[in-house]
Amino acid sequence: MNLERNAHEEDLKAHLIATNEEYRRLSGQHSEFARKLDALESLPHLTEEEQLEETRLKKLKLRLKDQMEAIVAHNRAEHVA
Repeated sequence: MNLERNAHEEDLKAHLIATNEEYRRLSGQHSEFARKLDALESLPHLTEEEQLEETRLKKLKLRLKDQMEAIVAHNRAEHVA
C-alpha cells in the first residue's frame, strides 16, 4: 500500500511538472537551491557569510517545498473528488 501510494505521489508530481507552470517553476528553483546547498556543504569550512547563505538557502528551499506540497495536496483532492 505504501509503495503504491508513493508511486501515485511521484506520478502526480511528474504530471504537475509537465502541466502546471507554477509547480514547474517552484521545482526548478528548489533544485537550484539544492545544488547551491550541495556546493556549500562540500566545502571543508564555511565562512560566516557562507553559513548565513546556507541558512538562507535552507529556509528558501523549505518554503518552496511547502508551496509545492500545497499544489500537490490541492491536485490530489481534485482527483479524489
